[in-house]
Amino acid sequence: MVVTTMGVPDETGADPYGPADPCGDPFLRTRFAIPTLPVTYLRRDRLLGHLDLAPAAPLTVVGGAAGAGKTLLVADWAATRRTPVAWLTAQMADKGRGTFWAYLLQALRLAGVTLSAEVGLPAEAGRVDDALLTRLAAELSAREAPVTAVIDEYDRVTDPEIADQLEFVLRHADTGVRLVLVTRTEPLLPLHRYRAAGAVTEIRNDELAFTPEEAGDLLALHGMRLPPDEIGALLARTRGWAAGLRLSALAAQGERDPRSYLKEFEADRTTIGDYLIAEVLRRQRAETQDLLLRISVLDRFCPALADALTGRADAELILTALHRENAFVEDLGHSWFRLHPLFREILRAHLRARHPGLETELHRRAAAWLRRHGPLVETLEHAAAAGDWAAAAGALVGDLALGELLAGPRAEPLAALFAAMGPEPRTPATDLVRAARALSLGDLDRGLPHLERATRELEGATSRATQEPNGLAREPRQEQLEPAETAAARLGCALLHVLAARLTGSPARAEAAARRAEELKQEVPGRLLDRHPELTALLRAHLGAARLWAGRFTEARAVLTAVTDHGRTTPTASAQVRAPEPVSPVRTRAPVAPGRPSTAQVREECLAHLALLDHLDGRPGRAERKA
Repeated sequence: MVVTTMGVPDETGADPYGPADPCGDPFLRTRFAIPTLPVTYLRRDRLLGHLDLAPAAPLTVVGGAAGAGKTLLVADWAATRRTPVAWLTAQMADKGRGTFWAYLLQALRLAGVTLSAEVGLPAEAGRVDDALLTRLAAELSAREAPVTAVIDEYDRVTDPEIADQLEFVLRHADTGVRLVLVTRTEPLLPLHRYRAAGAVTEIRNDELAFTPEEAGDLLALHGMRLPPDEIGALLARTRGWAAGLRLSALAAQGERDPRSYLKEFEADRTTIGDYLIAEVLRRQRAETQDLLLRISVLDRFCPALADALTGRADAELILTALHRENAFVEDLGHSWFRLHPLFREILRAHLRARHPGLETELHRRAAAWLRRHGPLVETLEHAAAAGDWAAAAGALVGDLALGELLAGPRAEPLAALFAAMGPEPRTPATDLVRAARALSLGDLDRGLPHLERATRELEGATSRATQEPNGLAREPRQEQLEPAETAAARLGCALLHVLAARLTGSPARAEAAARRAEELKQEVPGRLLDRHPELTALLRAHLGAARLWAGRFTEARAVLTAVTDHGRTTPTASAQVRAPEPVSPVRTRAPVAPGRPSTAQVREECLAHLALLDHLDGRPGRAERKA
């Protein structure tokens, strides 16, 4: 620590720190010391410039998460000031109003601010006279040059009365003082008034985050030079968090291959983990710690989803408070949040250590909630993570998304996800998924048995007795589909029958399955059909291909053209995919590749068949245009 004040004895030998605070204790000199900058500190001129650009603003707020670089930034800036700087670290704020003001007055005096004896000192630790504050404001307002007062760790000021008193002095001191608050949380001050008057300078988490150039310079100070793509990957993982970058760089210095370490380090096994546990997690109440550990299994979350994981109903208040406190909970808008990536890694490691086996149950709960209220893609991911393949298949089939396994930008990711599904469980939905995967590869020997078994189960679902032969009620099966989902499953089943008929060269069976599909469409909610146009497109494409190979060219052209014409008016994915929306009982579509409709691949196949038909009709020009 370095004290940049007038901290030397006067000619009488008196201690410039004064005799004692109102509690009777001597002043702690470290409370008035500007922190020393580490050797590897990177001066960031853009932030210093921001602090310098608004010298007339009476209030500056530098707010961000623990380790965001707030204190060192202001310390660097304070050391370059030509005007007096009074520094106070507010760790005594919980000792009472009188103690807080005694320390602040002492900080001003140590910075060379001459205050008359009439200002006085608080006589009691728990209170301060209004007259003292009035005289202090009056003397500060009479100064020719303003004094800068920095209060570090202002988030420790939790007494609204102290905040009101500080705002009173700031307002009436006029241009005699510039107050700089360094805080993790939203400060207890009426910021809206200062914002409306243009009288506040604010530097927040987003601006404190390191840029790629700054991250590269910081790593260079630690003896490492990384290419831009590796710096970008490190920034994506740390979100430009100053402490995360510094600590990972320090750890990498001791590694044989620093570059590989920065790519692959496990956050929970580094000093980053120790820092976040000590500075963030352990500062929270038991209920908050429990919530943080449980939501670490989620990429993003809303209060209702978090409540589903905790079994409580306090997530909204906790998440809002954590975001306000800059406790590594990021607000995505529309009441959706996410955890900082490094914090999430550490929390998941602690979840596994503290509660072995709970992670699987949390994924199961998340999948169950998301199946009713959230996006399909996240439902599938959590069901797969829980190993609940009945739920995963049920969600896919029940959402009418079986066609996405056969074609479209999500076919490969879905195939990869369901590749981990073994031979169990056996439900109509899992059989349909297995059949779709096999038939998409042209494997009839593996696909047809699954398809036939699913067909029998679905056809008998409505007529199956709900009583066992002995008359006892049967326990409901967990994988049982709701009525709308059962209708979607039957329609998906009909789609696979059309595909199987095409693959086996059975146009009559393809026609019969297509007619059955048209009947089943009447039972499926319109929202599902609108959400998955690829299913109708696939039905027509397979039927058109079957007709083409049967030599029924006119009928084939009609159904294939219906697909290509509809494809030209299908909205692109960029119009369909939006930022997270408010929770709704209706699921949103799984994201698809930007700018590519889910029917694009099917439309291309139909164009190829139409080109062949034009060629067979002796129209090579039209065939070439379609090709």
